[in-house]
Amino acid sequence: MTWTQNYTALGDNLFLTALVVAIPIFFLFWALAIKKMKGHIAGVLTLIIAFVDVVLLYDMPVSVAFSATILGIMNGLFPIGWIIITAVFFYNLTVEAGAFDVIKGSIASLSSDRRLQALLIAFSFSAFMEGAAGQGAPVAVAAAILIGLGFPALPAAVICLVANVPPVPFGPVGTPTITMGKVTSMSDAVLAHGLAINMSLFCIIIPIAMLLVLCGWKATKEVLPAALVSGLSFAIPFYFLAKFNGPMLPSVVGSVVSIVATAFFIRVWRPKTLWRFENDPEVPKVAQHQYSGGQIFKAWSPYLVLMILMGIWGTPQFKSFVANDLQWFINIKEWPGLHGFVMQAAPIVSEPTIYAASYKWDIFGYAGTAMLISAIITLFILRISPSTAVKVFGKTMKQLAFSLITVMSVLGLAWLANYSGMSFTLGLAFASTGMLFPFFSPVLGWLGVFLTGSVTSSGALFGMLQKVTATQLGMNPVLTVTANLLGGSMGKLISPQSIAIACAATGLIGKENEIFRKTAKYSVYLLLIVMVIIFLEAYLTPGLMPVITSGG
Repeated sequence: MTWTQNYTALGDNLFLTALVVAIPIFFLFWALAIKKMKGHIAGVLTLIIAFVDVVLLYDMPVSVAFSATILGIMNGLFPIGWIIITAVFFYNLTVEAGAFDVIKGSIASLSSDRRLQALLIAFSFSAFMEGAAGQGAPVAVAAAILIGLGFPALPAAVICLVANVPPVPFGPVGTPTITMGKVTSMSDAVLAHGLAINMSLFCIIIPIAMLLVLCGWKATKEVLPAALVSGLSFAIPFYFLAKFNGPMLPSVVGSVVSIVATAFFIRVWRPKTLWRFENDPEVPKVAQHQYSGGQIFKAWSPYLVLMILMGIWGTPQFKSFVANDLQWFINIKEWPGLHGFVMQAAPIVSEPTIYAASYKWDIFGYAGTAMLISAIITLFILRISPSTAVKVFGKTMKQLAFSLITVMSVLGLAWLANYSGMSFTLGLAFASTGMLFPFFSPVLGWLGVFLTGSVTSSGALFGMLQKVTATQLGMNPVLTVTANLLGGSMGKLISPQSIAIACAATGLIGKENEIFRKTAKYSVYLLLIVMVIIFLEAYLTPGLMPVITSGG
């Protein structure tokens, strides 16, 4: 027996129905922004409220709602949770072996000018951390390095938050874009291409914006050549990898190229004046240790291995080999209790259609598996014993326990929202904004990140809504779906979770409001730029974005 979605279930009124099904979203906003509830608690409670909401409002069968929620939770664990676990495990291994100290020293010894250090560490290096690990590591690690170099805590935290924008949609190893593809049933490769068209511009803008926050326009002008080198060397590989290779590598490779290009440039070029903070010592001690070329290469080599493996995993040839030749996966083509139980209705589809539900556990083809293989190779490179690796893995799981609960609950909410019709009701309501929807579409992503602290979670919450609304308005859904990720990236500056991580890393616990006040205006400025760009692309250059073909 099937159950048919009803997008105007409350009094046959779209807006009343949308208002009621938005209750879980309002609750999540209240829980995080006002009540300051922990993310995993807020996520679980929101999921429970949404479950009750859709069952009562839509008369959705409890068993079907439960099955949809479990399917979302499974997608939260694999591949999303798997990527997060292996990425952070890989990073923790390099820290445990002391390789990260060498990496830090090799970067910090290049220049004593605070502006150039900020470009190298807060922008280029933190972008690498975002691409490889994410989960707050970029802001925490980069800010800690800057403080170790003598930066005051507050500016260190603020500029790291501002600088962390460009790599976010593709870090860690493409997780936000991959998740968005799964939630919306759209090709993550096409979404990556669409994202790169706009985010590449911000790869160039953000280094300059970060310097403006740090030292103002007068001091920024002196180092514009270095800022352009950092930004362009990141943007060029970032764009081409996203266009031709997909979402896993753009932030990793782009950041490595930016690190190398920036480091080389500041070795051969110096600004007219040396810019330091007021109370800086006259003769700075940039690095406490000097490392040989061999030590530096050894410390960086795990990340070179990671780059190579991620490049292989991202190729169509490898994906074809895994899918057609290797076939090491479990494919549940008909998810029990859900597939064949839900029917979509007009105007979402022209005639009643079964809403398919399946789950594929492609353990070898997941990006997380490439991360794990990189971690295993790292054990040999850095001579880490198996017992130490087990201890680090246990520490990683403990570190990520609450984050995984948050991700699973939000993904459970996303799948429940899709199969109950919640996303479609909200999408149809937003479609009523007509021509203005492209202008406001990035705000959904921005708001989602403010609420959840995660571009991945924001995409899971609002991705289908963006797709449905664009389809209803006759627009290319790639534009609005990628707008969600772009807006979400700008929301990282004001995310309570990101600010809390920055405060913890810089010893500013209790001063979250101070950081928020400093980053909020920059977040809004960047969001407005995105809103204008998306609006202009919707109507002036509608053919700029790639198109999703049928089924992909």
